[in-house]
Amino acid sequence: RRKLRTDVAAAFPNLSAEQLAEFIPNKEELNVIKIHSHKGEAITVYMNNRNPILFEIEKALYPTVYTLWVYPDLLPAFSTWPPVLQKLAGGADLMLPGVVVPSSGFPQVERGTLCAVTLLGNRAPVAVAVATMSTAEMLAAGMKGKGFAVLHTYMDHLWEYGDKSYPPTLAPLVTDSAEKESADDEEEMEGKEPVISFSTDPSQHVDVGDLSLKERDSCAILMGKEELSENSGAETAEDVLCSERQTTHGLLVLFFPAEQMDALFSQCFFHALKCKVKKSDLPLLTSTFLRSHMFSCCPAGQQLDIKKSSYKKFSKFLQCMQHQKILQVKELNKGVESIVEVDWKHPDVKAFAVPEGFSSASAAQDSKSEDREQVYHAPEIIPLYGVSTKMIPLFQESGHRKGSILSSSEVRNIIINYVKTNELIDETNKNFVKVNAILCDCLLDKSEQDEISNLKWDDLLSRCLERLQPLHQVTFFGQEPIVRKGNIEPINIAIAQRSSNKKVTIIKNLELYGLDPQCVANILQQKVQASATITPVPGTKDRVQVQIQGNQIHHLAKMLLEEYQLPRKYIQGLEKAPKLGRKK
Repeated sequence: RRKLRTDVAAAFPNLSAEQLAEFIPNKEELNVIKIHSHKGEAITVYMNNRNPILFEIEKALYPTVYTLWVYPDLLPAFSTWPPVLQKLAGGADLMLPGVVVPSSGFPQVERGTLCAVTLLGNRAPVAVAVATMSTAEMLAAGMKGKGFAVLHTYMDHLWEYGDKSYPPTLAPLVTDSAEKESADDEEEMEGKEPVISFSTDPSQHVDVGDLSLKERDSCAILMGKEELSENSGAETAEDVLCSERQTTHGLLVLFFPAEQMDALFSQCFFHALKCKVKKSDLPLLTSTFLRSHMFSCCPAGQQLDIKKSSYKKFSKFLQCMQHQKILQVKELNKGVESIVEVDWKHPDVKAFAVPEGFSSASAAQDSKSEDREQVYHAPEIIPLYGVSTKMIPLFQESGHRKGSILSSSEVRNIIINYVKTNELIDETNKNFVKVNAILCDCLLDKSEQDEISNLKWDDLLSRCLERLQPLHQVTFFGQEPIVRKGNIEPINIAIAQRSSNKKVTIIKNLELYGLDPQCVANILQQKVQASATITPVPGTKDRVQVQIQGNQIHHLAKMLLEEYQLPRKYIQGLEKAPKLGRKK
């Protein structure tokens, strides 16, 4: 803490001793967080009162907007027009035509000086940037070109680490009439555009006129573009306010706009459909499609993250594609969706061009090997319990009602608190609990109610869990948790006898664990050099099973337990493996 205070004093000499002591307090909690940008830069963030106050890149300290709202005069400030904030938050640098020239002149800065960016009429900074020119060079260039490389803005991911408060309204130190006249002139320059009432509240922002999503995307380097796209019409005021986002100094690579992530998902989706998926692969688990096909189509240096898109869930993205009649998704098993049909003649699929660096022919040939090489992550399975009608009297004291979902530890804590609150611990033997009227009705059978007056703790908890409705939560890698009724069915392995006394191994319920039956069949077929097929499960319409010649349980056990790291308790039938011995 002492070293940090020394570093802050050296970096920001404008801070007085009192301000420094207030900024880096002795007794208050100060947290340090390590994060990485999309570019791979290691960034240290210092948190105080749950707000980031500083961030450090390559041993250089920078203040956050939260800090600048408390000390607005910490850095030399340059003003811009309110509509430009959305451009900056979208990943743009600040161009000199977008900087408001005050009548008193600019503050004197050198190239590389750390500066604050404010909005016209409010002294509260909304961005932290590095000057790419000195003040003299800016004026000599006729206020053209890039003036500031933006590191961090209000509404980016770093701001989201804090309490997400809005910029305060701080009146300018000097009311500059020339600035107001300049603002009026700017509105006239924008021609027929309506006057926009701008709010810094992100929830109230509405794109108007030229502030479109497409134009915001054109300002972002994250899509790999190097030049601003220009409309065929006259150049608007916003066109000259910002340029593409440079990442030499930038922290804003942390901010990946939802529109760009949506575009990346669409690109990888059409790429996967065109080059990776064949008709013979259908039905295809949606989780397999994402993990094995779409991830491999992601350009180098970028990463698919559904939570950073506007869809938030992969199922919603697929619903959108289904609405456009590109594919059809069905829930073949409870909570497990599969792609059952794809329209490869759809105009959007046919019009998609494979990006440079990808070979569609080689991608199609390598799709099966990629399925094998793709790392499988076993799902996290957590048993849960629902409050049933009979158990309501026992749980209503703790504020739960019918249908409330609890974990085993939560059930245990509720029962312990209930026993202690109602003073039911046996005074003579603390290992026993006295059975009151509610425990009697909820946990004892009719034949036991007159005979049992005490229960051991273990017996009490086990009886309680048995009488709750069983549920389970499954969390697949990179997806939202799914809660299903009942206990999860294990992967069922059985040996059946066919004609001529031949045996086959049958595997069911692979889909429940995120395993693609076709992929498992292909891998087994190559490992044991035996015929493997996918057949419908008898008595069902949509479920399938893997059938492979011979008793292959030894190979299956090795694959499921060792390679896929599935717990043994979720696999049924391993005891049917052939006994190893001398062949007669």
